Amino acid sequence: MSDEAIIKRLKVVVKEHGGQLGLAGAIGVDQGFISKVINQKQDISYYLIRKLCFQLKYSPEWLILGTGEKKIDKPESAKLITEIQMMRTEVDILHARMRAYEMEIKELRDQLHLEKKAG
Repeated sequence: MSDEAIIKRLKVVVKEHGGQLGLAGAIGVDQGFISKVINQKQDISYYLIRKLCFQLKYSPEWLILGTGEKKIDKPESAKLITEIQMMRTEVDILHARMRAYEMEIKELRDQLHLEKKAG
């Protein structure tokens, strides 16, 4: 998933709602938040994607992947958004585990290095 591609689609959504202020008002967020995301000063959050999907009926598939219909109004969209959030949580957990393993490997390497120096 390319953040630049998502931002490009987010700019389309902004334009369709009369600018950042209009979009912010439509989904109940601060205009500064929209600005930060568009200017890549803040990561694209699934909170924002969820709001765009639930409140404005944009397709999560279109927003995230750039495929499929731009707007949908089907019951499956809520299920899809929930699944995306669950996968995102799983990815975050895996990243945390990976960082922990990397730290453990570094500690073991440092310990091995010290043992080689001593022995």
